[in-house]
Amino acid sequence: MSQHIGIVGGGVGGLAAAIALRDLGHEVTVFEQAPEFGHVGADINLTPNAVRALDGLGVGAAVRETAARPTHRISRTWDTGEETSRLEMGDTAERKYGAPQLTVHRADLLSALLRALPPDVVRLGHRLTALDRRPDAGAPVRLAFEHGAEAGADAAIGADGIHSSVRTVLFGREKPEFTGVVAYRAVVPADRLDVPNLGAFTKWWGPDPATQIVTFPLNRGKDTFIFATTPQESWTEESWTAPGDVDELRAMYEKFHPEARALLDACDSVLKSALYVRDPLPRWSDGRAALLGDAAHPMMPFMAQGAAMAIEDGVVLARAVAARPGDIEGALTTYEAARLPRTSRVQLGSRGNTWLKSTADADWVYAYDAWTAPLP
Repeated sequence: MSQHIGIVGGGVGGLAAAIALRDLGHEVTVFEQAPEFGHVGADINLTPNAVRALDGLGVGAAVRETAARPTHRISRTWDTGEETSRLEMGDTAERKYGAPQLTVHRADLLSALLRALPPDVVRLGHRLTALDRRPDAGAPVRLAFEHGAEAGADAAIGADGIHSSVRTVLFGREKPEFTGVVAYRAVVPADRLDVPNLGAFTKWWGPDPATQIVTFPLNRGKDTFIFATTPQESWTEESWTAPGDVDELRAMYEKFHPEARALLDACDSVLKSALYVRDPLPRWSDGRAALLGDAAHPMMPFMAQGAAMAIEDGVVLARAVAARPGDIEGALTTYEAARLPRTSRVQLGSRGNTWLKSTADADWVYAYDAWTAPLP
């Protein structure tokens, strides 16, 4: 039985869910608040679990066109440079997990997902203002938007990020928590760096959990993405992202290993962002509405699983709807039960920031297959 699903939010998770639902025979409309898709956002590390899910959506080949393929995942100590773990990726990961690790700009990933959908599926400039997720039996869920637009659907999915309007409707207004950590990021041409392992995903573990440098290749290895985090007591900027001070960043890392400092010395400019989180929710759904991705489980970037969890959510949501024909509330409950334990574990693990510091056991994350994982 075909269902019409309204997805609020046209980010990575919302578009992945739209493709999966359509592939399983359902009608989908994506309501995105932005007036257009721009080349914005950070660069994304797609670990094998995410790439395998994208391959099932039919977009893996398109993502590979611009992505880099890291050779290893390496952990190094901030001052001595000692390697504390090394995990082979590339062909080894593909043999072991069925997909490689890919690193790509978020805009390229979004473009690949958008190309897999008919143009009329996504409606831009639709900012949600109201949602009736418990209509009378047989009546559609009603969604209202700015400027008076309305729409109906059999169910509504909130894929609208950490500031989710759908989350506010379902569970009340609250504010995300500033973690006391800020992130700096930059992209540097690889030929400007004389540092080993530029083809790998490398994490320099700092003297405390809030301090680290992460690098990985982009654009088929032509560029290097640099991501550094440091503690900060408060955030007073109006935006979550603002221009950063390169000299200030270098000063914070002056005691790091020379190879780590060389990464920051090559940066001409940086963007600085505040990192916010929410605690895991006890539930994601209410009536005929549910949450997905950062709307449900925003997390620190320290396990590189934010986008991966959203993509997995989209696939499992579609499978749950297909498994419960005519029972959309039951399908949303099934989806929640299938996903909440895993995403909560990743949320908490990302916040603790110890994963893969001294061990190379990544199987519980990387071996997960959203297409075959059991549904409750």
